[in-house]
Amino acid sequence: MKLFTKGLLLIAVPSLIELALVGMLSKTQEQATRAAQWASHSKQVLYQASAIVDPLLREAVRVRAGLIVGDPSFVDRHVVWVDLGDRLSRLEKLVADDPLQIERVRRMREAVNDYRTQTDRVFAALHDEQRMQYVSLDSSPLPAPIRAFRDELGAFVADESRLDAERSAELAATREQQRYALIAAIVGSMLIWAIAALAFAGNIGRRLRTLTANAQRLGRSQALGAPLAGNDELAQLDAALHRTSVRLTEAEHDQATLQATLETRAQELTQVNDNLRQQKQDNDMFIYSVSHDLRSPLVNLQGFSRELQVSCDELRTMLDATRLPEAERARITRVLDGNLSEALHFLRTAVARSASIIDALLRISRAGRLEYQWQRVSVARAVARVVESLHQAIVERNATVSVGELPPVWGDPTAIEQIFANLIGNAVNYLDTSRPGRIEIGTLDQPPRDDGERAPRMRTYYVRDNGLGIPDACMPKMFSAFQRLHGDRAKGDGIGLALVRRVTERHGGRAWVESMEGVGSTFYVTLPEQPLRMT
Repeated sequence: MKLFTKGLLLIAVPSLIELALVGMLSKTQEQATRAAQWASHSKQVLYQASAIVDPLLREAVRVRAGLIVGDPSFVDRHVVWVDLGDRLSRLEKLVADDPLQIERVRRMREAVNDYRTQTDRVFAALHDEQRMQYVSLDSSPLPAPIRAFRDELGAFVADESRLDAERSAELAATREQQRYALIAAIVGSMLIWAIAALAFAGNIGRRLRTLTANAQRLGRSQALGAPLAGNDELAQLDAALHRTSVRLTEAEHDQATLQATLETRAQELTQVNDNLRQQKQDNDMFIYSVSHDLRSPLVNLQGFSRELQVSCDELRTMLDATRLPEAERARITRVLDGNLSEALHFLRTAVARSASIIDALLRISRAGRLEYQWQRVSVARAVARVVESLHQAIVERNATVSVGELPPVWGDPTAIEQIFANLIGNAVNYLDTSRPGRIEIGTLDQPPRDDGERAPRMRTYYVRDNGLGIPDACMPKMFSAFQRLHGDRAKGDGIGLALVRRVTERHGGRAWVESMEGVGSTFYVTLPEQPLRMT
């Protein structure tokens, strides 16, 4: 049962009982109202009864006064009887539910009518001057009809007084009963609500304590108790806690497995890093050793080639001075100027090429070992120096160079200038001579940061040209050493882009290229705007 349903029952059950109590109160209220109405009715009847005799007595006094003084004007022949008739009619309506009282009202009306007949005769006698006859005939203080009227009225009032006492007692008892019923309703309602609330709170409290205990065990990574029974929200929440506990246990197991795997991978990575570091050191040492070890033989070869050239020149001079036969002279001249001269030329070219390769190896080796002077570098000034140094080549190729806004970066001034020297130099060297050259140098807009500024902010620069472009097949090896494309269009040893990537990576950035053959190329590099954590 859902908590909402339980709450509705908590409200509904006491409410039904309260409705019954309210019905009881309503019944007692109705009884009290009815008793009050009857009590008020009795008092109204008594009031009407007590007031009805006064007009009749006043009329009797006036009749007697008229008889005494012999004046018929004292006798009221109309108004008093209308008033008495109205009062008797009202009294008769008030006791319409009591036949005995109605009968008494009827007899009182008859007494009034009898007395009215008597007063009419008195009035007529006074007009006929027979006053003394009536005075002698009716010498009692009250006439007989009035006495009969008073007797019936007394019995009427006595009966109504008894009813009034009974109804007042009934009203008091009903009000007492109503008060007790109201007290019982209030106390009963409070008890019912208290019992229902305690029962609900006890059930919910017990379930909440179980749920809290399970949540605390879950927080301490302990085993949870038995799940709550039922299908209410607390049971569902407890079931969710149990599912969470199972998943946490599984996650802890997976984490332990992953931790063991990570430790194994970390050890393997450490070993691989050590091996790579050792290989790098060995490679640097090998390059350094090879470059120095090869330099002596190359120097010797270069010296011997010069000596051979000098010897060939001396032989040519001696040949010119001797008087050999023309056939022998032509033969020796052909050897000196042909095969030997060509061999010496290839030897010098090979020596120069080997020296160039050795220098390139040394530059690559120094690029990884060179100690940088970290500072704020003006990229705009570095690019301006590079463009100025390439001015003659740019003019010869009829090219235009546009330089956009270039914000400063953090790095080594010489290394950053070397990056742009290689990129701009390549752009100039590999322009398409069949159309006007165009080189653009600029920076990309910075995307919004979403890493909480944990990493240094990087700035992306580009060098774009409309040159020969790069075939798709050559794109993956563009930044490898000694990889040359369009070697017939420009001189070089093929390490410029390799140096760009090496220097950029040492600055914490990266380098890449986008190109389309026959359209042009765009080289990108990213460089830090602020100091790196490890320089």
